[in-house]
Amino acid sequence: MPNKNALSSPLQGKTIALPESRQLDILADLFERRGALVLRVPLVAILDAPEQAPVIAWIEDFVADPPDYLVLLTGEGLRRLLAAAERAGLSSKFIGALEQVCKICRGPKPGRALKEVGLKADLLGQAPTTAGIIETLAGESLEGKRVAVQLYGEEPNVLLRDYLQTRKLRACSFVAPYVYASDSDTSSVLGLIAAMASGDVDLIAFTSQPQVHRLFSVAEAQGVLDTLQSGLKLTGIAAIGPVVGDVLKTYGCKIAIMPESAFFMKPLVTAAERLFV
Repeated sequence: MPNKNALSSPLQGKTIALPESRQLDILADLFERRGALVLRVPLVAILDAPEQAPVIAWIEDFVADPPDYLVLLTGEGLRRLLAAAERAGLSSKFIGALEQVCKICRGPKPGRALKEVGLKADLLGQAPTTAGIIETLAGESLEGKRVAVQLYGEEPNVLLRDYLQTRKLRACSFVAPYVYASDSDTSSVLGLIAAMASGDVDLIAFTSQPQVHRLFSVAEAQGVLDTLQSGLKLTGIAAIGPVVGDVLKTYGCKIAIMPESAFFMKPLVTAAERLFV
């Protein structure tokens, strides 16, 4: 009996490599419903920050005296903060404090995380990048104000830090509630590289910067960087958004597809379909 959820699609029979970890099953299902053959090679895992004391201390300060602005760079980060607040018995107070501040979201994912607790973004980045956040902040009167920033993984975001230092803030705080760690073992990553180099992969879809860094890190450590670069020239490269796209470009990758405006999974799959029409 045919799968009632199957969809007619130009992805039928195409081999798609997915480095995604956290939402791998969701993304794989979107491709598989369209008849694609999915190669699952999760490249990174997302974990709570190993040192939780600084995260809890940041939440306690936030609750005790909410800042004027909160910059949310990722939905994952907000969900980790909410989970940490719940473990510390501060869930309702933290959500109440969030309601009081001007919440600036880099893209749609933090907005969806806010919606899960009955809140919404007050401002959006002009683009879903650090530069887009800075452009939005440039339109705000920040002198003498307090700004809190939820970071992207362990990335210090020097660009945003340096910008905020120029705005004569009363105070600025940063919190990094999660970290990235290796997921698939090295042999699986090497298998992915070999498959691309053999021309057996039609498309690889990157959904985060750490996926790109890990792929190239393994290739360099194992002495197969040339093989990876050759394989990526034979394989269509998809980026979920401009942040990932910029990282791929630093490695010399030519991006075949990227959603035009909504940078999440369904638009990525739709863009992939257009590639194979």
